[in-house]
Formats: sequence, C-alpha cells, structure tokens
Amino acid sequence: MKQIIYSDYKELSEKTAEQIAAIISKKPDALLCFPAGETSVGTFKHLIELNKKGEISFKKCKIVGLDEWANIGPLKSENCFSFLKKHLFDHIDFSEENLCFFDGESADLKYECVKTDAFIKKYGPIDMMLLGAGMNGHLGLNEPGTSFDLYSHIVNLDETTKKVGQKYFSGKVNLTGGITLGVKYILEAKTVILQLNGTRKAEVVKKLIESKVSPAFPASVIKSHENSYLLLDREAAKYIN
Repeated sequence: MKQIIYSDYKELSEKTAEQIAAIISKKPDALLCFPAGETSVGTFKHLIELNKKGEISFKKCKIVGLDEWANIGPLKSENCFSFLKKHLFDHIDFSEENLCFFDGESADLKYECVKTDAFIKKYGPIDMMLLGAGMNGHLGLNEPGTSFDLYSHIVNLDETTKKVGQKYFSGKVNLTGGITLGVKYILEAKTVILQLNGTRKAEVVKKLIESKVSPAFPASVIKSHENSYLLLDREAAKYIN
C-alpha cells in the first residue's frame, strides 16, 4: 500500500482523477469501478473536466457498480446508481451497453450477483477500483465481519451504515440490506485507490494504519494488496505520523 497525503480536498481530488485518467489513457477499454460517496464527488468533477477537454474518453470503458441499497422503494430514485448518474454519467461520454449496475429493487437479488459476476468475468479483472471507507471501515457494503473470499453478494447492513446512510436521502428511508462487490474483487483488481478526506475520517484512517488485516475492519485489506493507494488530505491524516 502506497500512502500519499495531499494538502487539501481539492488537491486530493485532482491527483486522484489524474491517476485514473492515466489508467484510461493507457487502456481505453479499461474496466472501472466507482463508488457512490461524497469523497469521490471532487474526483468526478475533475474527470468530467478532463473528458470535456478531450484528454480522456469513457466511450470504450466498461464500468461496474460497487454496491447498491436493497428494497428502498419510493426513494430508489436517490440510490447509488442515481448518485453516480447525477455526479458523473450525466456529464461524460460513456456507452450505456458498457455499464453493469446492481438493481437493488429486483425481486431476485441473487440473479443480480450472477449478472455482475458474469460481466466482470467477461471484461475483468477490474483495472481500477476507486473506494471510500465507511465510519465502520466498510468497503462498498462489505460490513465488519464479512469474509474476504466473496465475490458479488447480498448483505445485511451494519447499524452504523443504516444510520450514516440516511444522509444520502431526502427523507427517512428504511435501510436494511444491500448488494455489493465482495472483497475478493478488491484483492483481484489491478489498481485499488482508497480515498479518505476530512476530520470526520481521521479516526478511520488511524485505525486503518494501526490495525492488522482482518475482516473485523474491512478497509484494512488494502494493506495486503500489492498495487493499492491510500490517498488522504491533511485533515484525514491528522492522527498519523
């Protein structure tokens, strides 16, 4: 794991986007995985700028969803895919047929896992995974205690995730379950980038640095990946040397 601390969120976002752009430039049909989270929004903005300038194109890229809330009904229009659509897809030149996202409202979530696993098997391994970490250390919706040997799978949400996840919705939503790419995909990805920013994530960063690699704190797994990056701003890094 390579650790880099940037001066602020703006620099963190720009440098992350440049790293992703370099991967796309080298492999125009790269298989990419993006998270739906606040930290990634700045990176998306910079990727959009690079795309509009013609420096990169997403037209040939394959893009797979990291995770999705399950069975949220009326608020499905505010789900993970909608977040990515609003902050990324509505502004770049992608091809619809190159996207693969979980349908969290499907009556057959097991099929959603099979569908996604087939997509990754066809186009993978994943060339670049951009990740954030939850307050409980989850990656995607791989909650504490989840085996590192899983591919796509259905999850029961941790209490922390149920509480923190409310911030993404305009109204109260009953978050109970989800569907996610498993840690096995993270371990098999060619490049993994974990971004953390702000003082609220400083404790998470400290725990990540100090903890042993264990399912008890899923984010710790990136320390065992031979081409992983922990990218931080100064606020998130304030408790580490």
